[in-house]
Amino acid sequence: MSTTTAVRARPSWIPTALLLLGAVYCLLPVAWVVIASTKSGPELFSTFTFLPGSGFADNIADLSAYRDGVYWKWMANSLLYAGLGALLSCAVSALSGYALARYRFRGREAIFNILLTGVLMPPVILAVPQYLLLARADMADTYLSVLLPNILSPYGIYLARIYASAAVPAEMVEAGRMDGAGEWRIFRSVALPMMRPGLVTVFLFQFVTIWNNFLLPYIMLGDDEKFPVTLGLFTLLRQGAATPALYTLVITGALLAIIPLIALFLVIQRFWSLDLLSGAVKS
Repeated sequence: MSTTTAVRARPSWIPTALLLLGAVYCLLPVAWVVIASTKSGPELFSTFTFLPGSGFADNIADLSAYRDGVYWKWMANSLLYAGLGALLSCAVSALSGYALARYRFRGREAIFNILLTGVLMPPVILAVPQYLLLARADMADTYLSVLLPNILSPYGIYLARIYASAAVPAEMVEAGRMDGAGEWRIFRSVALPMMRPGLVTVFLFQFVTIWNNFLLPYIMLGDDEKFPVTLGLFTLLRQGAATPALYTLVITGALLAIIPLIALFLVIQRFWSLDLLSGAVKS
């Protein structure tokens, strides 16, 4: 009895230490970006790494003035690609996932297995064929060349299908049909509200994926006015090899590029909490 109590009372410090180590590993680069963005050009290369500087306001002003504010154009492009792309991808994933979960038709499992293959396939394999297809359609170097490949997300459809299977009872779908509701109304009024927490997750994942995407815009776009912020900062970093003063702009731009992702997560976290609480009350 005493041995069992001692075992239970023993603190499990190893998992906690591993979690703390992982947190430090993930947060240390973010802390470096935050501190480095406060330094001027001379301070960046002459002061202690984690010592704050005094040039944050000047860095933002210089970044905004660079090429008549092209950085904010890149940010707006990223918001367009990520926001609209994630919204359309979420809609396609909701429809596809619900259909795969609640309809019985020939080839359903084959389609789902193909989608699983798409989840496992690295995006780099598809980037060049996508470019060749869009170039043949005379759509290369356009906003659509970045938007269209991101609308269909195999991982988003997979998540929506799994969530629809668990959250939308087949009995409620059948009850809606018996009441004379059409399939579209059943999906919109019955299934969609139940799938909302899962779709919020799909939207968040797809937004972050598109926002951080570098390879697809790099292949598709040639006009830097259409660049997202990832590709724009890459061009600044490449120019920084010849002009070291641009390094402070790259670091400050990287810090500002993180803010929309943090804000989105905080906003969406509220909807997660509301949906989970409402589901608990209903049950």
